[in-house]
Amino acid sequence: MPETTPALLPRDTVLTVRDTCLCLATQRAARRLARRFDAALRPFGLTNGQFSLMVALNRPEPPPMGRLAPFLGMEPSTLTAAVKPLARRGLLAVEPDPEDLRSRRLRITPEGVALMRGAVAVWRGAHAALEAELGAGTPDALRRGLAEIG
Repeated sequence: MPETTPALLPRDTVLTVRDTCLCLATQRAARRLARRFDAALRPFGLTNGQFSLMVALNRPEPPPMGRLAPFLGMEPSTLTAAVKPLARRGLLAVEPDPEDLRSRRLRITPEGVALMRGAVAVWRGAHAALEAELGAGTPDALRRGLAEIG
């Protein structure tokens, strides 16, 4: 017996969600931004997420993975998966935490720093172009608004 289509939501409900849902709008914008910065960083073999991770490692003391995941807005398992290809490329090193041997710290390698010097220059250009497209005040307003979301 063929399945029948269930009663659908009213069209005005769908349009209301499409036009007012902050989560949907943010997800759509995030995907567009991700594609834009992924394309800019492709010559370095980095995604925008990997770029952000590598920037977060640029500090004298390697951060513990447990503190880095929330900073990046990631689940620990997602961070672990993101680290593996960068470690295989020699761009970062995973080290035991001397304060807690069950934990790991991430250190950017000299190869990682060298790659990031070029990637940051490209990121600056791509970011400046995006901010210019958005117009005066919009980038700062977006940053402030997004920071309010808890």
